[in-house]
Amino acid sequence: MYVTRVLYSKICGFSFWYGEGRPRWLGPISYGYPSHLIGELPGDYGFDIASLAKDPVALHKYFNFEILHARWAMLASVGALIPELLHLLGPFHFVEPVWWRVGYSKLQGDTLDYLGIPGLHLAGSQGVVVIAICQVLLMVGPEYARYCGIEALEPLGIFLPGDINYPGGALFDPLSLSKDPEAFEDLKVKEIKNGRLAMMAWLGFFVQAAVTGKGPVENIMDHISDPFHNNLLGSLNSMKLH
Repeated sequence: MYVTRVLYSKICGFSFWYGEGRPRWLGPISYGYPSHLIGELPGDYGFDIASLAKDPVALHKYFNFEILHARWAMLASVGALIPELLHLLGPFHFVEPVWWRVGYSKLQGDTLDYLGIPGLHLAGSQGVVVIAICQVLLMVGPEYARYCGIEALEPLGIFLPGDINYPGGALFDPLSLSKDPEAFEDLKVKEIKNGRLAMMAWLGFFVQAAVTGKGPVENIMDHISDPFHNNLLGSLNSMKLH
């Protein structure tokens, strides 16, 4: 905790996004901000109406979970949007371009042609099992390091200069973005902001899929073509009629 406070004091000296003078979710209103949020973490806008982060240990645990889910949401958003965009624009023809239908088809045991290329089958009808095995193999190392700390990888000859959330090094920072401390702190804030947006976007993806049965790109195209009818209220009303 002492090291965290030292780093925090250094960060506040050169970054707009940290410390007491950082932007807050209520703007200039000074009333109602919790005293236990002092601006030491990226994305701290003084929002904790349920006082979940009063315990410093819990605060850092929640931040670890948040940034983990934020990164997954950003990656998943790209995976959901790109195939549908490519399918609509024409470079590729996907048998199932909509994200949720792909998983549903795999669970049904269907065999899909990847990238629309006939005969290009990865894992065949056992796709879900193979994907799960690949995820386990790829994630054991990173998850072990996240749980135990990056020092747990040192016996394997892997030495990383950063911490559990920002390990750094050639493997995790090939562009050396962390060399400039001020720019690095700003990038942390941008990452968590975009990650929170991606998590909210995924909530929208799930609701859209449940209500309309379509993908996010098709939904937004429908909305742009007729925003007065193709919207949340219109979709809910259509569900009632059916």
